[in-house]
Amino acid sequence: MAKKVLILSTSLRGGSNSDILARECERGAKEAGHEVEYISLKGKEIKYCIGCLSCQTKGSCVLQDDVAEIMAKVKDAEVIVYATPIYYYEMAGQMKTLLDRLNPLYSSDYAFRDIYMIATAAEEEDSAFEKAYNGLLGWVDCFEKAELKGIVTGGGIVDPNDAGNHKDTMQKAYHLGKGL
Repeated sequence: MAKKVLILSTSLRGGSNSDILARECERGAKEAGHEVEYISLKGKEIKYCIGCLSCQTKGSCVLQDDVAEIMAKVKDAEVIVYATPIYYYEMAGQMKTLLDRLNPLYSSDYAFRDIYMIATAAEEEDSAFEKAYNGLLGWVDCFEKAELKGIVTGGGIVDPNDAGNHKDTMQKAYHLGKGL
């Protein structure tokens, strides 16, 4: 059954390896017949949450930037795939900032159920991804109808545009999309 899939690439770097894997996931999801939308945070204005909690009463954020449009797409997607580089054993700051700003969704009638992560790191050890995965898990745990279903990791991917040289990781990203 076709699903409405949203892939969010959170890296701002040109030649981003996590972005390359996100695109491979997108290819697999489209081939599987899913309705797929891909959004890169590159070039988007995403302000920091100011902690005013107005969103709890208004249902929307008081800050004016690109988040309102992204949030509407997150709310309507059935499946969300977050792609991030690992910086200092954690998700990219842009991703964390976006997650914070998605707070108005907490009390909404959101459609998303399945959440996935794609992450790349210079480090090769699986432990390099644990904190980022747990950070996303903390966000997902706030949405009782959603579940963090899995992660595709690309360790040992250092230089820009290098992910395509890691065929096994590319295949995992493709199969993630295909299996959504």
